Amino acid sequence: MPNPPIREGFQPIPVQSPEAHPWAFRLRCIVDLQLATIVQFLQPALGSLQGRVLDVGAGQSPWRSWLPKTTEYLGIDVGHAGEFGMDTQRSDVIYYDGLTMPLADNSFDAVLCVEVLEHAEDPQLLLTEILRVLKLNGCLLLTVPWSARRHHIPHDYHRFTRERLSNLLIAAGFTDIQIKERGNDICAISNKLIVLTLRMLRPSWRSVPGLPIAMLCALCSVGFLLFAHLSLGLGLGSRDDPLGYYLEAKK
Repeated sequence: MPNPPIREGFQPIPVQSPEAHPWAFRLRCIVDLQLATIVQFLQPALGSLQGRVLDVGAGQSPWRSWLPKTTEYLGIDVGHAGEFGMDTQRSDVIYYDGLTMPLADNSFDAVLCVEVLEHAEDPQLLLTEILRVLKLNGCLLLTVPWSARRHHIPHDYHRFTRERLSNLLIAAGFTDIQIKERGNDICAISNKLIVLTLRMLRPSWRSVPGLPIAMLCALCSVGFLLFAHLSLGLGLGSRDDPLGYYLEAKK
């Protein structure tokens, strides 16, 4: 008999445009270290893009507002994006089957692919398609998680090391590959403590001794969260156990 479907403990909250609710976005960046470390690398890189930009796995198109006004934006996402909590009626997003993109060769100057590759059943195909639609010397900006719980079940298929990312990109035909760790082991511990605290505050834990333990865990979470942000500012912690990776590559 097939295994019963697995229920996801916490559904990820789709990232909204920073312009929609600026203070809410900033607050989320304080608590959500995955998002904070994505923003750390992505925001300055987006400001330098020009021409036509494709956002692969666009979701709610949160990064569009950070692109220069002179760029031409287009998003693309899978037809079942609603299973990821995304709006599937966006006029600036094309929906497809996740295989061959319905886009012309050499038609984009830059491609974004933010926290998407782990959800592609065939990541090599996705990267090959991205290369195909990029113009010569076009740029890819990509992020993936490493230390992250399973999410968007049943569409969470991979975790990539630095080495695996490099091999995938080389095999697809990319050059000038630059890979950087997002966060460190302190951030990874903080992230796990926050998730554990949220889980402990659920009704099943609201009893003695569950509640006191949950409160102690919450205090540890706050302490480690402050330590994590300090470690990012001072360059502390080990890069061998990051939250994820950010990379840039060219065609």
